[in-house]
Amino acid sequence: MTADVLTPLLAGVPLLLGVAGLLLPPGDDGRERRRPAALLGITGAALALLIAVVLLIVVDEPVDVTHRWVTFGDLPVTLGFALGSAALYVALAVTVVALFVQIYSVEYLHDDRRYAPYAAQVSLFTGAMLLVVSANDLILLLVGWEVMGACSYLLIGHDRRLPEAPAAAVKAFVVTRVGDVGFLLGIAWLGVAAGSFRISDILEHVGAPTTALVLLLAGVAGKSAQFPLHTWLPDAMAGPTPISALIHAATMVAAGVYVVFRLFPLFAGSPVALSVLGVMAAVTLLLGALSATAQDDIKRVLAWSTVSQIGYMTGALAVGSPAAALFHLLTHAAFKALLFLAAGAVIHAAGTNLMSRMGGLRTHMPVTFWSFVVGLGALAGVPPLAGFWSKENVLVAAAHATEGDGPAPAWVGWVVWIAALAGVGITAWYATRLLLRTFFGFPRSRAEQWSVGFGDASYEVYEEPAPHDPPGLMRWPVVLLAVPAVLLGLAAFLPGFRTALELEEPHLGVSIVLPMALLVLGAGSAWWLWRSFPGADPAMALGRLGPLFAAGFRLDALQDRLVVRPVRALAQGVRLTDERVVDAAVEGTGTSTTRLGTVLAAAHRAALPRAAVAVFTGALVLGLVAAIYGATS
Repeated sequence: MTADVLTPLLAGVPLLLGVAGLLLPPGDDGRERRRPAALLGITGAALALLIAVVLLIVVDEPVDVTHRWVTFGDLPVTLGFALGSAALYVALAVTVVALFVQIYSVEYLHDDRRYAPYAAQVSLFTGAMLLVVSANDLILLLVGWEVMGACSYLLIGHDRRLPEAPAAAVKAFVVTRVGDVGFLLGIAWLGVAAGSFRISDILEHVGAPTTALVLLLAGVAGKSAQFPLHTWLPDAMAGPTPISALIHAATMVAAGVYVVFRLFPLFAGSPVALSVLGVMAAVTLLLGALSATAQDDIKRVLAWSTVSQIGYMTGALAVGSPAAALFHLLTHAAFKALLFLAAGAVIHAAGTNLMSRMGGLRTHMPVTFWSFVVGLGALAGVPPLAGFWSKENVLVAAAHATEGDGPAPAWVGWVVWIAALAGVGITAWYATRLLLRTFFGFPRSRAEQWSVGFGDASYEVYEEPAPHDPPGLMRWPVVLLAVPAVLLGLAAFLPGFRTALELEEPHLGVSIVLPMALLVLGAGSAWWLWRSFPGADPAMALGRLGPLFAAGFRLDALQDRLVVRPVRALAQGVRLTDERVVDAAVEGTGTSTTRLGTVLAAAHRAALPRAAVAVFTGALVLGLVAAIYGATS
């Protein structure tokens, strides 16, 4: 009974408190609302975390709570919630990251007049993701899915002082909506085919249409920033850094992976859908990793890294290992939230996002430095950190899929395995570059000023205040997130955790030799370049490929030429047709009628002699017409 009551509250509490935060009475400059807004935001995340922990403790069997909502013809839509152990682990990750983001944001946005709506939108964002995790009805899941899209739009464009923020918010909203068109059609198709929108009923329906599954993948590509709908995510770094942590670690990009995990029995019966997913994953994995190698903005390095790491998750799904995908989702949530919040501390101290203006921060920011070491080590897959164990599961699953025993064709296993191996070396390279450029070498943020007088010149050097580790509200979330980034991978040795995810027990053997060799090669080559050319960016070794990688293979420009410009030209043509044909016809009819009325009105106002002449002339004309008609007939 307790579980039945708490299950709807998992998403309901942050959603309700988020709405309450939006309804707070406005103050003069927003400061009056900071305290209640922070209280509502932190309370919502904390209560959701408490509910997730209680459910994880008391739930032995999957919970299913269903109430009829509305009926479309013969198709019922329910307020249905279902939570098993795997879903609760995801909910736990979401709520932990959300709570730390809320706490971190209190200090990070301490002078933001719009903090109150920000905190409320974070709560709504959290509740929407928890709704996706807990929903047992595709329509209810779609509600959470779309609320996340709206919240991402609002939060990415939160800082109105940045000129790029509104454009980034619009781009994220539009690109994800493109994928959501397919997602909506796929949901409708599955619901009609199964005669129900309940996920449990759909999973029992034999033979889901492949077309419907591919349509769902369009929505997954948009939400989870997978090729070719990935281009919004690096630009979304215009949003506040805590929001970047929330989007990358606990919401949005994880949502698409989780939906495929939830519906995986359907995908397992469709080799075509798994093939599409596998190609998409391999391309995304390599594209994101290579693009991360040449970025100067520290947040864009991490953003492209997320694109690549989500590729590992979708790759694991494509080769038939949803357990490995979910395991990497959980470890990625820990170390990517850690990295973004630590990056926020660096940006807060250095006053810039650019690594070219950083350097030498290791001695001034030891806590942040070691947090980065842990986070980047887990990202690269350094044993025994969390990312090593989850990435090892993905590689082993892909290697087994090359034998053709799984639900996907053998060639999909080869494609994912080769891409994942290459990604190990590339990830180690850009992670090492980021660490060296940011924390080692000489500081590159000193400001120099010349002052010239009459007859003499004086040279003055002004040094910026020494950077330092962030205050407590920003430091403790970073320190605490380092714990799961180190230890979470070891959960794979716990029988209860393995059973919940249906995860295989780690078996270290010759399968890790090649990944470890690639990791050492990637990290070692970046370090060698750094030592051989002191002060130079290791990315210089990329040569002419550097600008191409930095621009994300110029896919934005390609999409602009192939999609945006043609659509704009079509819209311009429609506008001109509307103005010059449709509007002209309507307006011309009105103008002609008005002019004719003016002529007739003038005729009615004519003087008597002219009117008499007109009447007689008309009678004469009508008589002639009648005479001619009578003669011819």
